Amino acid sequence: MAEGVCAGVDWAKDSHDVVVEDAVGDRLWRATVTHDEQGLRVLCTMLVRLGVQRVAVERPDGLLVERLLDAGLTVIAMHPNQVAAARPRFRPAGGKSDRFDAFVLCELARTDHHRFRALVPDSDQTKALRALTRGRELLVEQRVALCNQLRAELERFWPGAVEIFADLDSPISLAFLERYPSPIDARGLGEKRLAQWLSRHHYCGRRPAAELLGRLRQAPSGRAAELEAEARRGIVLALVAALRPIVEQIRLLTSEIAHAVRKHPDGHIFLSLFRDPKSVICAATLLAEIGDCRARYRTPEHLAADAGMTPVAVESGRKKVACFRYGCDHRLRDATSTLADATRHWHPWAQDRYATARGRGHDHPRAIRTLGRAWIRVIWRCWQDHTAYDPDRHRGLQHHIAVVIADGSRPRLDLTASQRMAGAAVTRRAARSDEREALDSKPTSATHLEG
Repeated sequence: MAEGVCAGVDWAKDSHDVVVEDAVGDRLWRATVTHDEQGLRVLCTMLVRLGVQRVAVERPDGLLVERLLDAGLTVIAMHPNQVAAARPRFRPAGGKSDRFDAFVLCELARTDHHRFRALVPDSDQTKALRALTRGRELLVEQRVALCNQLRAELERFWPGAVEIFADLDSPISLAFLERYPSPIDARGLGEKRLAQWLSRHHYCGRRPAAELLGRLRQAPSGRAAELEAEARRGIVLALVAALRPIVEQIRLLTSEIAHAVRKHPDGHIFLSLFRDPKSVICAATLLAEIGDCRARYRTPEHLAADAGMTPVAVESGRKKVACFRYGCDHRLRDATSTLADATRHWHPWAQDRYATARGRGHDHPRAIRTLGRAWIRVIWRCWQDHTAYDPDRHRGLQHHIAVVIADGSRPRLDLTASQRMAGAAVTRRAARSDEREALDSKPTSATHLEG
C-alpha cells in the first residue's frame, strides 16, 4: 500500500466526484463516477488499486459509505460545516464546485486526518434496530400530520367528533369516524345504540356511553350546507382510510422494536434505565444512535456533545457565552431529553439535579439538558462496562438518599433509613404514568431553544 495516499469523495444523488493524492499532495486520479453499480464498482476498485489509506466524505452513512467500508477502506466522515470552513484555506476568492469540494476533502484527509474520527461500522443487529426506530419515527411524523389535518377538518363542520374520545388517532376513534363521518350519519345515534357500538368494538376507555354522547352533543354544531357537508364527509373518510394502516404499522413496528432491543447484547443496559417494561422505544433509540462500538466515544464528554446536551462556548475578549448546540445527533438528543424528562418524575437523584438547575434560574429545556448531561455520564459508564444500570452502584444516587446521623464526634450513616429513602422516594404507579406520557411523544425539551 502506498504511504499516505488519500482520497476525497464529494457525494451526490446521481454522481460522485473523487480526487486521489499521494503523501506530498500530487494528484494521482480525478474522476466523476455515476451512482450505479458499475460506477461504485469502478470507484472502489480504483481506490484499492491506488493503495488509498483514507477516504473523506461528508456523511457518516448511506450506500456509498457502506460500499467503501465493504472494500476495506478507512472512511473519515466530516461535517459539511468543517468542509465549508476549510474552503477559504485553498480558495480565498470564495469559489465552489463539486470537484473543488472533493479536493478539499482529500486535503483534509491528507493533512488533518489526526483531527477526525474514522468510521467503525456497527453490528448487523444495531443497524437493524436503527432502521426500525428511524422507520417508526417517520411513520409517527406521518400519523401526526394526518391527525392534525383530520382534526382541522372536523373542527370546521363537526367539532363533537374531536371531543368524544381522548385521542383522535386511536383505533376506537378512527372506527367511530369510519361509521359516523358526519353529523348527518350520527343524527339517529342515541345512548343505547352507542353502547352497543362500543361493545362490538371492545371499547375499554371506562367511560359510559352517556358521558361520551354528552361530549358529542355539547360541542358546537356546524353550519355546513348539504353539498359542503357531503364534500367534507368524503375528506374525513379519506383521511381515516390513510390513518388506519399507519396506526397499525406503528403498532407492529413497536412490537418488533421491543423484540429486537431485548435480543440485542446491549439491550439490557438501556432497558435498565426505565422502570416501566413497556418503555422500549426510547431505550431502543438510545441504543441505535449510540451504537455498539465502544471506541466511538472515548469520554462521556464526547457522547454528551454528540447528544446535544452540552452547550457551545463562545469566547472573544471579555465576551464569554454558552450557546445552544445545533450540530449534533438530533435523534440522540430527543431520546436523551425523553429519558431526562421521564426520570425527573420518579428518580430521586434526577429530581434533585433538575430542581437544582431550576433553582439556578434555568428554564425547563435547559434544566432537562443539564440533567441529560448527568445521565450521559451514567450511560457511558454502563455502556463501556457492558453493565446494566444498578441504583446501588450509582454513587450520585446513594449520596443523595444517604441519611447521616450524629454519633458522638463523627457522623454515621443510617443504613436502614437510607434504604427506606431509596424505596419510598416515589410510588411505582406514579412513575410509570409520567414515564409513559413522556415516551409517547417528543418532549418539549428536545426542541431547539436558546440557552
